[in-house]
Amino acid sequence: MTLQSGGQLSQTGRRVARGGTLILGGGFGGAHVARCLGKKGATIVSPESSMLYTPLLPEVAAGAIEPRHVAVPLRMMCPHADLLLGRAEALDENARIVTVETDAGELHVAYERLVIALGAVVSWLPIPGLDQHAVGFKNLGDALYLRNHVLCQLDTASVDPDNAERHLSFVFVGAGYAGVEALAEVRDLVEDALRYHPNLSDVQQRWVLVDRAAKILPEAPDGLGDYAARQLVRRGVELRLSTTLASVEEHAVTLSDGARMDAETVVWTARIKPNGVLAPLGLPVDKRGRVIVDSSLRVEGRTNVWALGDCAAVPNQATPDRTDPPTCQHALRQARHLAKNLRRAPKPYRYRSMGQGATLGRDKGIANLLGIVNFKGTAGSILTRWYYLSQIPIFSRRLRVLTDGTVSFVFGRDMAELCTLERSSPTVPVTVDRFAS
Repeated sequence: MTLQSGGQLSQTGRRVARGGTLILGGGFGGAHVARCLGKKGATIVSPESSMLYTPLLPEVAAGAIEPRHVAVPLRMMCPHADLLLGRAEALDENARIVTVETDAGELHVAYERLVIALGAVVSWLPIPGLDQHAVGFKNLGDALYLRNHVLCQLDTASVDPDNAERHLSFVFVGAGYAGVEALAEVRDLVEDALRYHPNLSDVQQRWVLVDRAAKILPEAPDGLGDYAARQLVRRGVELRLSTTLASVEEHAVTLSDGARMDAETVVWTARIKPNGVLAPLGLPVDKRGRVIVDSSLRVEGRTNVWALGDCAAVPNQATPDRTDPPTCQHALRQARHLAKNLRRAPKPYRYRSMGQGATLGRDKGIANLLGIVNFKGTAGSILTRWYYLSQIPIFSRRLRVLTDGTVSFVFGRDMAELCTLERSSPTVPVTVDRFAS
């Protein structure tokens, strides 16, 4: 079949990728490839019409940022790309056709170049009760569900004084950046909300951070990780390190050291895994399920298939001893490099990290610049938030997020509770019941 420009329908149920480039996934990596291709064009296949800016999920969960403002519409972000809302179901590499399941039925999309950017999902380990009673923290629904759930626990504690301490006990599993930031931000939300629950002023809160590692934020330089640990402990957080989750019950959790604690809130940020559709598509994957690519981001053994982001094991010539970590910073640099490789003779990918950072609540944070200079406290918070803001791809979205943050800092966090949201789960999603105990 001859490729046509513009992504036109060539016949019923068939479509041609715009500019010859088909991108599976509209997350950070895939969306930026399409954006960087500019007028050359591409077709994006994604189940969502927006790109989620995941670094700001903790602040969404804490009511500091309006949820819509961290979702960047793909049609605005990539004006020269076509968007197909659906999921890739099959890949015929010989015919260069991907079968896409949409609400209107199957489409067969022809391509010249295929980009795999399907991202990662929550990895639910086979821990008893985990999938029934824990909350994931990977998408916008998770963040909103967590906020609603936490606010609901405060209201329930007000009318259930005998179990108030259980309702004000929060267990976060996973002491990486996502877990630490989520705990710190949600703790600030609870502190703000408790001002409107005077009858709970004497109730003991319990905040627990669990991780199998011997320290929190193991990726951060030692000085910054230790500072973050001290700040959390100073704010009353229990660090249960070198410990794992043994089981989760409806009203309690048990840890690997035998400790059992009553709690109504368990947040799982410990592990993610590549999208499960990769192997069924017939792509080569490593033992962790990531697509294997070479130094130019081309899929191993292929000539016209490429992969990047959380779903790929991307080698980096600047760090030859390890593949790139699953961060937005690295996904953006991979996307820029891949877009260039699609227009020229491919060159090896090489990128040295600008640094890393984490927020520790409203006024504290940590940041490392170029692996050389460390920032702590207010300076770390400002630098990290500035970097997050600078990476939002549309100026109007940056301005909205900046306005949200300023308003919440001056007037406090938004404590409005929405009551019809769902959490992610390996089973059927569960609708929030406002009056569930």
